[in-house]
Amino acid sequence: MNKNGKILAALAAGMAVGAVLGVLFAPGKGSETRKKMKEEGRKMADDVKDKFNKGMEKLNEVKEGLKEKMEEFA
Repeated sequence: MNKNGKILAALAAGMAVGAVLGVLFAPGKGSETRKKMKEEGRKMADDVKDKFNKGMEKLNEVKEGLKEKMEEFA
């Protein structure tokens, strides 16, 4: 994994820990806390999937650009 990938993974992990701790220390009933944690988990999973897909799109764009440059060079 490259440097940027490690940074993004660490950032995502930090966000997850922060969200969980924020919900756990918020006053409220256990059932409400579990519901909030479930909702936050879904949101975070959706965000990660979205960012992953955007990253893959960008990677494919770079790959196509390099492919075109190589064809021009050859």
